[in-house]
Amino acid sequence: MVKFKFPAVLAGIAFALMAVPLLAHHSFAAEFDANQPVTLKGVVTKVEWMNPHIYFYLDVKDDNGKVVNWAAEGAPPNALYRNGWRKDSLKVGDAITVNAYRAKDGSSTVNVRVVILPDGKSFYAGTADDGGPKGPAAK
Repeated sequence: MVKFKFPAVLAGIAFALMAVPLLAHHSFAAEFDANQPVTLKGVVTKVEWMNPHIYFYLDVKDDNGKVVNWAAEGAPPNALYRNGWRKDSLKVGDAITVNAYRAKDGSSTVNVRVVILPDGKSFYAGTADDGGPKGPAAK
């Protein structure tokens, strides 16, 4: 009977570990405010292309000329790939415009809808099932 307890414990640990990535995912409405759209113009400082959502960071000058580094959350890499994004679509140093929705906690964090690249090409960066308002299709 002792032989069966160890495999059962291992199976339980395995199932628990598989659920950890699900805890990292959240709904749009839990973190972001659809009533607070914002347009940011700045320079990309970092790109994190990974699941469950990509993040990129950009330096934006506020109304007083102070530079604020914003965290911008986009859709999962696979969804972005289907929308025409590639891992190198957004590069450190790019001057971009971002249409997004602010975080409810007032931090310098946004949920991205559209990214406009330096050449004027735009990409939709949201997902159909994230609960946020739907942006325009990519051009």
